[in-house]
Parts: sequence; structure tokens; C-alpha cells
Amino acid sequence: METKEAMPTRTEAVMAAIRRRVASRSLTPGEKLPSIRRFARDMQVSPSTVVEAYDRLAAEGLIRSRPGSGFYVAGSPAPVAPRDVEPRLDRAIDPFWVSRQSLDAGPEMLKPGCGWLPADWMPNAAIRRAIRALARADDAVLTDYGATRGSPTLRRLLARQFAAEGLDAGPEQILLTPSGTRAVDLLCRFLLNPGDTVLVDDPCYFNFQALLRAHRAKIVSVPYTPAGPDIALFNEAFATHRPRLYITNAALHNPTGATLSPSTAHRVLTAAAAHDLTIVEDEIFADFEPEPSPRLAALDGLSRVIRIGSFSKALSASIRCGYIVARPDWIESLIDLQVATNFGGPSPVAAELVAATLTDGSYRKHLAGLRNRLAKRRREILDPLEGLGVVPWTLPRGGFYLWCRLPDGRDAAEVAKAALREGVVLAPGNVFSVTQSAGDLMRFNVAQMNAQVLRVLAQALR
Repeated sequence: METKEAMPTRTEAVMAAIRRRVASRSLTPGEKLPSIRRFARDMQVSPSTVVEAYDRLAAEGLIRSRPGSGFYVAGSPAPVAPRDVEPRLDRAIDPFWVSRQSLDAGPEMLKPGCGWLPADWMPNAAIRRAIRALARADDAVLTDYGATRGSPTLRRLLARQFAAEGLDAGPEQILLTPSGTRAVDLLCRFLLNPGDTVLVDDPCYFNFQALLRAHRAKIVSVPYTPAGPDIALFNEAFATHRPRLYITNAALHNPTGATLSPSTAHRVLTAAAAHDLTIVEDEIFADFEPEPSPRLAALDGLSRVIRIGSFSKALSASIRCGYIVARPDWIESLIDLQVATNFGGPSPVAAELVAATLTDGSYRKHLAGLRNRLAKRRREILDPLEGLGVVPWTLPRGGFYLWCRLPDGRDAAEVAKAALREGVVLAPGNVFSVTQSAGDLMRFNVAQMNAQVLRVLAQALR
């Protein structure tokens, strides 16, 4: 259903008129703008409307106020160098490659390598309702720092959700954070010293690697199978490396889309208990599962497993808010560390928007519709990919990733570079692999795929 474009307000119409005059150079840098009364008469609006428009344009830096004299056009902004807006073709393909290319891509770029859904797949109507309600909130919500644990409303909501899956964690065991990434960063500060060894999956989410290297940890990887980490090599890593921490995905693994089996979950927890290993379980993709899979945190009872997550994948990447669920004594220490590094929890505005959207009557339907839409898109994309010789490593139960092997041992990094020259951002396999053993694999975001992406991929594979 199409939504009608909102009509500009009178203030916005005045601002647009000034911008047009500056762009056409009928108003030049340093020139005085018409007086408020004169421009109000010309635009047939009230003087207060012109005052607000001038003030907002001054805040943008387009015009400047000279007390007692009026408003003047500011100097021209520095031209944008083409290199500042074009993709960096010469950048090394490392764990930052996909992030930098995807985040900096202009609207004309296609991003099947990115880690988020298209904007029109998100619950935008519910978010807009939450924003309108927030305008009526207490002034403190709009202006104050966040409480040390974060919004009680959102924490109570999360506690009820966790209880439904068998995880007994009250609101006092939940710490809200500015994002899921900041949750990992906080836990690295809390649990690791430089030189400590951390286990990750191979392949794994590339930003796990980037964060661990920033904390100067030693990274050891264990091959990931369609049922979870290779248990024989997982156990072997303890004898060789004595890891302190294991970071992994729950529900749907990134990038493979695989799901942890019950037997593998049991063996992982048995090994962790035997070797005093702490596990960080990231459940950011849990909402995309058709049915819940085993969760280490629920099976372990938060004894040595820490749960983290956020709302950026199914709700909004713009409203940043994450969480940590852990033992009460660890939460107390993490609160102090978050105060030291962030002076409180996430923005109260973000937390209130998340809570309001999650409790909106349409959100459950949004998730169900999203799962169905993604299942359909996966089916639609599989045939054309296989027609190019691109074969899925496994068939995921949900989510938006397909982890695929390229034909004839093709180098995914070279294919990604060729596609980038045609305006398409891909995610080559070795950005996810500590051992660089995924050179002929690639992660595709099916929600960001279209006919043009497939044409560019076909051309890059020739």
C-alpha cells in the first residue's frame, strides 16, 4: 500500500524558497536576506513563520545572523571530492571491508552484502506512531541522561519474553546498552585482558574479529558445521590455547544461517563447564526463526553464558539499543563499567521508541509477515543463483542470509571488487574467516537482491 507524501509546512516552504534562491545564485554568499516582514508579505505567511525558517536555516549553516543587522547568506560549502562519495576500490578486503562499503554506499548503490533489511521492509508505521507518542512524553525523557540499567519498561518487557522461552532472568539481570556492538565491547572490557584467547566460529560475524583485535585479544577459530561448532576441534582448542571466552550467534548463525543442534549445544556447555569457559551468545537474529532453536543461555541458566542482543535487524538500525543478560553480580560490575565509558545506559529516547514499537499491536504481525516474506524471497533467489553455479552451503530455517559457494573455486574477493565497480556491494567469504579458508564463499542478503544484482554477479563470474 502506497503512503501519501506529507505536504511541506509553511515554515518548510519558506526554507525551500531560500534554498532555491541560494542554489540559483539569486542570493549570493554574503548577501543580506529580505527582512522578516517583507518576506512574510511576499510568501503570504506570518512573520513568526519566517523567523522560524530563518532560525532553522541558520542552524543548518546556510545563513548567518548578524545581531541588529539581519540575516546573510553564509559562504559556499567546500565542494565534495568525488573520492569522498565513490566506493573505495583500493581498500583491503578485511573485516572492515563490507561494513565500510555498505555504510558509506550512496542510495544508488545496491547492497546484497549488507547486514540489514531494506527500509520499506521495516515496521515504519509503528515507529512513526511511537515517535508521535514520544512527543507527549515527560521533558526528562527528551533531555536527561539514561538510567544506569536503562528503561525499566523495556527491561520488564524483555524479562517476560525471556521467561516465555524458559530463561529465568528478572529485569534486574538485564542491562540495556547503546547497541548490540557496544554490548560486545563492554563485555570485552569486563572479561578480557590483552593477550587473552577468545574462541570464535569459522566463519563468524566479521565485527567480532574487529572488536577482539581492538581489545588485543588472541583469536582462535573453530570450524562451524550445519549443526554448530565442530565439537572435536572445539575440545582440542582447550588443550592447545586455553581460551577464556567463546563468542557465537544463537538462533541463526551469521554468516552461514545454520542452527545449533540440541546435542551440539549440550556438548558445548559440557566443555565450557569443564574448562571454565565463559560464553557470549548473540541472539540478534532470533526473531527470524520460525520456531525457537536451543539457546545456550536458557540451557545454562546464565551460570557461565551471557546473552546479548539488539533490535537493529527486525525493528530499526537507526534506533540504537541493545542489551546484556547475565548473572546479577556481573550485571552490577557491567553497570559501573558502562557508567565509566558511556555515563549511563542507552538514550531514553531510543529505549522508549523500542518499547513502544514492540508493544504496538501490529508488531507481532510484522514479524510473522517478515518471516513469510523472507522465506518466499529465499526460494525466489535460490534458482537464479544455482543457475549461475552459486550453491548454498546449507538451507537456513529463516533469516535473510544465504552462505554460498561460488563456481569453479572462483575468488570471492575478486568477484566482489568487480561488482563494486558496477555499483554492487558484495560480502566475500574471507572477511568472515579467521583462517582465510572461505575464499570461494560469499554471503548474500536475499532481501537486498534483485535482477540487477544477479546481472552484475553473472558478469563478475565470467
